[in-house]
Amino acid sequence: MKLLPIILLTTVVFASCSNPLSSTSDSDFSKAMKLDTAQFNTLHKKYKEPALFHRRFKHSDIDSLIKVHAQNKVFVVDQIGKSVQGRSIYELTYGEGDIQVMLWSQMHGDEPTATMALFDLFNYLEGKDDDSSEIRELLKSKLGIHFIPMLNPDGAEIYNRRNAQSIDLNRDARAGQTVEGALLKARAKAIVPQYGFNLHDQSIYYSVPGTKNPVTISLLAPAYNEGREINEVREGAMQLIVGMNEILQQYIPDAVAKYDDTYTPRGFGDNFQSWGASTVLIESGGLKGDPEKQEIRRLNFIIILNALIQIAEGSYKKYEAAHYEDIPFNASLLHDVVIRNLSVGNDSISLKTDIAIRRGETTVGRDYFVRGRVEDIGDLPEAIGYDEVDAEGLHFVAAKLATNEVNDISSLTMEQAYALLKKGFMAAPVKTVGTRRESSLHSLPIHLFTQKQFFTTSSIDLGGTTNFYLGDSSGNLKYAVFNGYLIDLSKDIKDLTFKNRVH
Repeated sequence: MKLLPIILLTTVVFASCSNPLSSTSDSDFSKAMKLDTAQFNTLHKKYKEPALFHRRFKHSDIDSLIKVHAQNKVFVVDQIGKSVQGRSIYELTYGEGDIQVMLWSQMHGDEPTATMALFDLFNYLEGKDDDSSEIRELLKSKLGIHFIPMLNPDGAEIYNRRNAQSIDLNRDARAGQTVEGALLKARAKAIVPQYGFNLHDQSIYYSVPGTKNPVTISLLAPAYNEGREINEVREGAMQLIVGMNEILQQYIPDAVAKYDDTYTPRGFGDNFQSWGASTVLIESGGLKGDPEKQEIRRLNFIIILNALIQIAEGSYKKYEAAHYEDIPFNASLLHDVVIRNLSVGNDSISLKTDIAIRRGETTVGRDYFVRGRVEDIGDLPEAIGYDEVDAEGLHFVAAKLATNEVNDISSLTMEQAYALLKKGFMAAPVKTVGTRRESSLHSLPIHLFTQKQFFTTSSIDLGGTTNFYLGDSSGNLKYAVFNGYLIDLSKDIKDLTFKNRVH
């Protein structure tokens, strides 16, 4: 089917596509301020905002932090509007230079990683006595940096992608029908930025093609038209991304990819690019052992800070935009657990197959619990797991329910729960649970239930539960697949973290 061309109508007109730094000579590039990985690490450790330490922080958390920054008077802090439900939306401005840069985060309420990094960056820009005064003076004199953290505070409040009107703000650049989308569009018109940073989180299940690695950071220079052509504006974004990738490969080799570059006429990144701002999309993905994305937060801090320095210097122009194409696109092959060659058949029909498992999160206040589900069954050699096991010679074993009632959650230790798990028990009745909804959450490797019945996994079914064992022909239990977590029963459990809830 032939697609008709899309005509973009907008009242926003940015500056000319010519870049104010395009006249920077090659000799100037040798003056570029370079920070090595050790220096970046030291700076982030010093300035990491301690009040933000998990993904489900609320608007009140950042509201109080912004008020502190306003008192410090390093930033110009303005409340530029309110969300649908009346929560304040702020802009923090740093610098007095001619080059205007806009950064906005958390337009999707459940994508908070970059917001944490921005507050780390705020602390850094207010810092002193750390050998960074020259960098701060460079940024302050050359740039006008406009930060809009948490554009969607209503979504953040319930850890939801969309705003309170159930609209995806990143599909409202053309119409501007939401108060939050219209606000971002209005600020873009007023500021007329030459550079933009669109900050998001992506699925943790993207993988880097040709590797078994999750995509930890995904980058994109969005298309400004349906033909995905490259003009000077988009080329600048590509050059910035090549510089970011150069740093990231030192931290997370072969864990960087590009986001899909299909032109999206409703998307803010695409529109900022068409309005004349070299715009970079940063998507925070997955990293094993980093469920709260604190390491990925650090990477955001590093690449954003370095990009701002290179914009101020004009030194990003040294990178060849052609190297942007060397970064592969996201692939969708990743799962939490992949089990290979498991015997799951019965006496009459044998079946040896692969199983892919994913865990879904449900938010409870500032915390969450997970439920594992069977994502796929069959011949899955291309599937990749954060955890994998070759179950050749092993077979499916159903879990048992303990009969002794647990008095309350606090009376059962991790060691006791693990001992039950090793004996083939995955669930036990519990007598009492606290009255608060959060009190039903726990981190034990056993299901606790107050209902009359609880069912463990009786067979492997697509979309079904994941509470069973892998055992050998002698009846020995080798692995537990507990709520979507893979547990090697021969190893210590102390370093494992579970997100569970009383049933």
